[in-house]
Amino acid sequence: KAEGRNQTLIMEFILLGFGDIGEFQPLLFLLFLAIYLVTLSGNLLIVALVVVDSRLHVPMYFLLGNLSCVEICYTSTFLPRLLASLLTGDRTISVKGCLVQLYFFGALSSTECLLLTAMSYDRYLAICHPLRYAALMNGPVCGQLVAGSWTSSSLSCSIVIIFLLQSTFCDAKEIDYFFCDFSPVVKVSCGDTRTLQLVTSIISNIGALVPFLLILTSYICIIVTILKIPSTTGRRKAFSTCSSHLIVLTVFYGAVITVYVFPTANTPKILRKIFSVFYTVLTPMINPVIYSLRNKEVNDAFRKAVLKLAALRH
Repeated sequence: KAEGRNQTLIMEFILLGFGDIGEFQPLLFLLFLAIYLVTLSGNLLIVALVVVDSRLHVPMYFLLGNLSCVEICYTSTFLPRLLASLLTGDRTISVKGCLVQLYFFGALSSTECLLLTAMSYDRYLAICHPLRYAALMNGPVCGQLVAGSWTSSSLSCSIVIIFLLQSTFCDAKEIDYFFCDFSPVVKVSCGDTRTLQLVTSIISNIGALVPFLLILTSYICIIVTILKIPSTTGRRKAFSTCSSHLIVLTVFYGAVITVYVFPTANTPKILRKIFSVFYTVLTPMINPVIYSLRNKEVNDAFRKAVLKLAALRH
């Protein structure tokens, strides 16, 4: 409600970030810069290997390459702006710029979730239906899964933004966060946001619950199938094909639950921000490391690329 609040419309917000950190600001800048560069290099390496190495021209790695593209775009929606703020001390962002950032952050988060679901389906077919895998998970099907992930995420987030564009922002210019996420932005709206919050809640719950149930069902079937394999070697080999993806899923959903489910009204704001840093900044950096360390094909492709580069130098 807008009663009792200054009705002067504002054109920009002030992102409070991590508060007045004084002499720690340069250190935080260097830390986030290092994380951003590692995230970009790791994910670009995955994309390059998938494109260049013919052995990785299969659905599993096509999906992985798309996931890495999402991670690159995802971190680039807010980290460069955060780095500029830490470097210059300018914490302002225009209302339009804030809504654009919110849109891309939401759409890319949803795309990541759907791609992880598609990867679970891929692993389910590979382990539970190996003889039919080539027919069920071919190029066109894989392309449709990727296109569907990007398109549905963009459309669902567009609905939220359309409602948000009808909101007015007055009086409260300060957003107590380090980027434009939905809840902090809605808190500074001076209009009635009940319809907006209801629509967003429905879209978010469907967008989170349906993929989670599909992933859970896929992995229950995978575990049951693996346990039926008589030999220890066979079970180990089957599990190794999905272990990297399972670790990434655990990190992703663990971070989501920590940020959006566990915190209560009594949770200190700084603790919420630390949880959010793990979800938004560290997770995209960790994923390429997991796939590099745990995946034999990616490791082999990397060694092959290094040997080729070394041969070219000589």
